[in-house]
Amino acid sequence: MATNNVSEFIKTINQGIKPNMFSVDISFPSGFKNEDKPLTNILCKSAALPGSNLGVIEVPFRGRTVKIAGDRTFDTWTATFFADANMEIRGLFEEWANSINTHEANTATRFLPNTTGETGYMADLFVSQLEKDNQKGGSVIRTYQLHHCFPTNVSAIDLAYDSNDQISEFTVEWQYSFFTAGKGLSGKATGTAEKATASTRTVV
Repeated sequence: MATNNVSEFIKTINQGIKPNMFSVDISFPSGFKNEDKPLTNILCKSAALPGSNLGVIEVPFRGRTVKIAGDRTFDTWTATFFADANMEIRGLFEEWANSINTHEANTATRFLPNTTGETGYMADLFVSQLEKDNQKGGSVIRTYQLHHCFPTNVSAIDLAYDSNDQISEFTVEWQYSFFTAGKGLSGKATGTAEKATASTRTVV
């Protein structure tokens, strides 16, 4: 039963979830230096849990508009990264994008969209919401797996003499086909323990 009691509210919300408790795991296509994968997690400043939109078909009927569910679309996924001292992470993202379409020759060294072998340019990404608890790194509350991803934009980094007390950062935008979410995905991603009481609701 709903209540306006403060104690009940605190009991219900518990500690909530913290937007700064998250983990991002990016697997690069076959042939890339996946040993640098941990850097993408550590140096990821911000990301987002993915969203989707369900289209609406409007059908006129006797002076009214009947609305019917249409097709689903998925938002561009964006993450912001700190630039490491050797610019290794930015170099990896630039190399990935360049393998899809080269800058000078306008050719595709990785010409197939699939992830099989050395010719595929797609990979799966994982983003997990974590809980701040006594587990190392935080327990996984929910993991989202973005399927068949590839980068479409590696942003510019602004340079200026008066940019003091800052670390350079840049954003990367990915396109993907769809996402799945739920329990049981964290083993593919962070490898940390899942929260026992986390929601079992799944998106497939």
